[in-house]
Amino acid sequence: MAALIYSAIASLDGYVADVAGKFDWSVPDEEVHAFVNDQERPIGTYVYGRKMYEVMRAWQDDALLGDRPNATLKDYASIWRAADKVVVSTTLTAPTTPRTRIATSFDPEAVRALVSRADADVSIGGPTIAAAALRAGLVSEIRLFLSPAVVGGGLRALPDDLRLDLELLDTRRFANGVVFTRHAVRAP
Repeated sequence: MAALIYSAIASLDGYVADVAGKFDWSVPDEEVHAFVNDQERPIGTYVYGRKMYEVMRAWQDDALLGDRPNATLKDYASIWRAADKVVVSTTLTAPTTPRTRIATSFDPEAVRALVSRADADVSIGGPTIAAAALRAGLVSEIRLFLSPAVVGGGLRALPDDLRLDLELLDTRRFANGVVFTRHAVRAP
């Protein structure tokens, strides 16, 4: 059975973007990116909010890879391009990447049905849309890559007003100081 997984790269103080909307402090190095690729490889569908989709759609463009892309970046681009995408947006009228459709609102029952029909895991990306899925009790796992940076404010990886009981499934420490944590969300 497929799972709905929320995965994010965050600062040590829990932000995916700082107060200026920047996340350059979180760019994964080669070791972390290769691990991210392995985590993302089983994903069959990504559910994004508009802002996350606008960041991630760059992986559709070969120009992002440059003239001499390394194998890790090429691998991630291939993984991302092979997956289906659902973008929840009230402002986008049409997708700008293949294998993508637009949903005009977040519908927990539609997401539940998507996951139940899926042959592969589903990822929910972007903290705002993930917060809605977490509140609706849809998320099976939370995977966080904690960067060795404190940014002091911005867009939180996890909502302030939500209590969840979690079970630690896995951790990994990387040479650059990033720490990966994987937790199962326990049923209430």
